[in-house]
Amino acid sequence: MEDKPEKKSWFSRLKDGLSKSTSRLTEGITGIFTKKKLDDEALEELEELLIRADLGPVTAARLTAGLAKTRFGKEVSAEEVKDYLATELQKIVEPVAQPLVIDPSKKPHIILLVGVNGTGKTTTIGKLARQFRDEGKTVWLAAGDTFRAAAVAQLKVWGERTGCPVVSRDTGADAAGLAYDAVEQATKAGADVLLIDTAGRLQNKAGLMEELRKIVRVIKKLNPEAPHTTLLTLDATTGQNAHSQIEVFKDMVAINGLVLTKLDGSARGGVLVALAEKFKLPVHAIGVGEGVYDLRPFEARGFTRALVGLE
Repeated sequence: MEDKPEKKSWFSRLKDGLSKSTSRLTEGITGIFTKKKLDDEALEELEELLIRADLGPVTAARLTAGLAKTRFGKEVSAEEVKDYLATELQKIVEPVAQPLVIDPSKKPHIILLVGVNGTGKTTTIGKLARQFRDEGKTVWLAAGDTFRAAAVAQLKVWGERTGCPVVSRDTGADAAGLAYDAVEQATKAGADVLLIDTAGRLQNKAGLMEELRKIVRVIKKLNPEAPHTTLLTLDATTGQNAHSQIEVFKDMVAINGLVLTKLDGSARGGVLVALAEKFKLPVHAIGVGEGVYDLRPFEARGFTRALVGLE
């Protein structure tokens, strides 16, 4: 059955999705700041709270130091602290909040999706395909995770739901060869977008690295500028482990954008802030639900205010 946009606003769904992260922060802030003077003890508690919310120790230390500069020794309320945090967090994430833009001069604009198995790569491809189709674009899909029959089958279902051709092969087939076929066919068809799925088996890192690099090499044989976008999908529920996943995949391919999934199942939404501060990679989209319309462009102000429980 086709997903339809819910009547609930995107901001409402974002708040719902971030509720676990929000409750941890807001309850903690309310517990620390009940119209009392800002002292060393309160600052220490706030810093610990921000670290537990996966904002990272560097960001947590900087935020508490900034608050101390202007408010130390003065009475401060929980709402004032939330306002301060929302403003400062927005400054951190705003530079990375960049929509995924399809270049109409590329036919097709080739997007390579990478990430650890289980981060939602295949589902993200399906949701992006739906959104691009809604914009009137012609979209092709490539089932490049040839190792997992379930991933291929899942992408075929998305192809049927969205009316997008899917290039696939038998389980265990050469992923690079499939990518070559997909680029060739999508180019011949004059498609606007080609979304290519890939494997994410980190158990054999060397093998996966060679496979991804081979995919990129064969794509470039047909289109030297491609892939035009390489997106890394990250599962927000893994928290700080997302940092190491970026490091691992950056060694394999040139990552130029992130998609953060499963924010609705996590008390670790703050990790997005830590990733923005450390890696400065564009965050093109975030997922806060299972529905096809629950993957949306990342918007800094809405996210940070939802994270600290404002509005």
